[in-house]
Amino acid sequence: MQSLQNILDYVIFTVGDYSLKVSMIVKILLIIIITRLLVYVIKRMLFRRTEVDEHEKGNIQAIYQIIRYIVWIITFGLVLETMGIKVTLLLAGSAALLVGIGLGLQQTFNDVISGIILLTERSIKINDVLEIDGNVVKIQTIGIRTSKGLNTDDISIIIPNSLITTSKVINWSHQNDKTRFRIDVGVAYGSNVDDVIRILEESAFEHPDVYDRELTQGRLMGFGSSSLDFQLLFFSKNTFGIGSVKSDIRRIIVKKFDENDIVIAFPQLDVYIKPNEPASK
Repeated sequence: MQSLQNILDYVIFTVGDYSLKVSMIVKILLIIIITRLLVYVIKRMLFRRTEVDEHEKGNIQAIYQIIRYIVWIITFGLVLETMGIKVTLLLAGSAALLVGIGLGLQQTFNDVISGIILLTERSIKINDVLEIDGNVVKIQTIGIRTSKGLNTDDISIIIPNSLITTSKVINWSHQNDKTRFRIDVGVAYGSNVDDVIRILEESAFEHPDVYDRELTQGRLMGFGSSSLDFQLLFFSKNTFGIGSVKSDIRRIIVKKFDENDIVIAFPQLDVYIKPNEPASK
């Protein structure tokens, strides 16, 4: 026991009045190991239920992230105290330095605060489909500084959290599992309006990802300069892959228009040339 005590009291190095002993290293390692075990136990407790929907899984993930960050911040403070560094004195003595660092890392702190807001407010959850600056992204993870998402091209995107909290973001998954979408099309003047509406609705019905026939509707929206403007409204659960769904429906519309001799309009300009009148004598 005496030899073990001698090992623990062994001084690794000394700087002024400060000495780092083996016992400090052992305590730090024990604190880290206990923290990792605690985080693991918390994760197993939170995720012990396997039959949960995607929204609840996202809520559990957000709670776990918050707890994990808090536990590691406390652990960092304990490690400093174990090393003999007083955290309160350190913060008080480095106030000016922290102000300078804060100015230099302003954007990083903004992202961190935004991450805390996202994790606590839970307005954005895992597997939510967002539209940010015209890009459709499915959220995979929400971190303290950045979030990771997958776009429609299966490319992983790292998103700063401040971009989500400060930009105009459309959450396609926020309320319902189905969302209404629209397709605009213009046909030539002289086309049968009833036939166009019927074809638009039938084209949507033929696609398997269209949710409800009763809610599918074709509308005459207006009289354009070169076309009769129509709009097809339909609901779909395939929010993330809606680009492919719309493309398929447009292909069906073009095919049915060709079969029914309906012409998709394009900008036209009629020029009338007025002949010169002979000059009067």
